[in-house]
Amino acid sequence: MSAKILIVEDEAIVAMEIEGYLVKFGYEIVDICTTADDAYKRAIESDVDLILMDIYLMEGDGIDASMRIRQKKDVPIVFLTAHIDEETIERAIKSNPTAYLTKPFNRQELYAAVKIGLESYSQKDKSIGDIVLDHEFSFDTKNLQLICCGQEVHLTKKERELLILFLNNKNRFISFMSMEYELWPDKPSSANRRRTLISRLRAKLKHRFIDTYSSEGYIFKI
Repeated sequence: MSAKILIVEDEAIVAMEIEGYLVKFGYEIVDICTTADDAYKRAIESDVDLILMDIYLMEGDGIDASMRIRQKKDVPIVFLTAHIDEETIERAIKSNPTAYLTKPFNRQELYAAVKIGLESYSQKDKSIGDIVLDHEFSFDTKNLQLICCGQEVHLTKKERELLILFLNNKNRFISFMSMEYELWPDKPSSANRRRTLISRLRAKLKHRFIDTYSSEGYIFKI
């Protein structure tokens, strides 16, 4: 039996794109909701295996809706967002989402997030890497794979290089300049390029581990 997924997204084009991908993956779409209240009602009334929840909705707040749902039903929730500030991150962490997807995302990233969400609750095919980051995340140094809840997290080449750089310097300060030189040795310095890469890796790590230090660099804390 295919997993049943509820999509909460108020951008019609994005919602249709997500629905199309999930159907091709073999999942069943319970409904597409555009408001926090509708999402709450549908999640409680229906047989739902996973919820894809946009954080910023035109009517209501995805984080508040998730907290309300979790009070009634234990279901994995994957947050969708284009931009997320520190205050929102702190609120999101308290609701204990299964994963984050930063827009725009591709079909591989969507598939990985859904698999992680479903497998984290079913506990099937549990695997763990040799570097343990916390109770959910680990890294397999042999296959260069980030693992969350027993499933590989899809990383781009640069995201993987950044994570390896962090792991090789865990709990140590890395300056912006040093990071940019290590990742793009043949290109001029670009703060925007670095921040974008950091943002995407942070989302895949559920906004854990990476701390910005004095606006000069980062520390990867494990």
